[in-house]
Amino acid sequence: MDVEIIAFDVFGTLVDWRTSITAELARVGERAGIHADWPVVADAWRSRYQPALESVLRGDRPFQPLDVLHAMMLDEVASEHGLDLLGRADRHELVRGWYRLAPWPDTVPGLTRLRERYLLTPLSNGGIGLLTRLARAAGLPFDCILSAELAGTYKPDPRVYQLVPAYFEVRPDQVLMVACHPADLEGAQRAGLRTAFVPRPREWGPDGRVPPPPPGVNLVADDMIALANLV
Repeated sequence: MDVEIIAFDVFGTLVDWRTSITAELARVGERAGIHADWPVVADAWRSRYQPALESVLRGDRPFQPLDVLHAMMLDEVASEHGLDLLGRADRHELVRGWYRLAPWPDTVPGLTRLRERYLLTPLSNGGIGLLTRLARAAGLPFDCILSAELAGTYKPDPRVYQLVPAYFEVRPDQVLMVACHPADLEGAQRAGLRTAFVPRPREWGPDGRVPPPPPGVNLVADDMIALANLV
């Protein structure tokens, strides 16, 4: 493949949000004197992610940065799970917990190898501030930061995927989009990008079933180091 740029989904594909957010909830919640099933709370928070994005894509609410949506979703979860003792400062700290997600063990070594030959960027629904701070905290070796925020919409809107060829002045098929979420790769395919599927079994929960790669995906790799061996 004549690829020059590799773009990455971030949440779940490069970083382990579930373990990290569970730990953040436990730390902040227990400091506030709250005891809860924190893994369940973390999953409940994340379960609101896709519906919130879809409401923006349908036009039911205006585009807002992901931090704003995360705060709204956290308020809903706190109300439903009896976490009303979480104060405003606690909730702000938890929203910023998404800036401190730990990478999967293979992420940094794999990206470091890929960066020897390709330009690397995230292409995430996270905002530019979130992604920049997350990249620094997790040691993700990106060459730049591209976010759906620049398009004023969210994936899988084609305008998000078109950011990469537009900013780098390359053909869409010179961009490889890497993700563990099939719908993300299907959106990239519709925009003319090449695609690579990385399964990430732990992204789907302890009892989750890993979805198959979407039809027409160009590459399938077990992790980022395996991907570096393929491209």
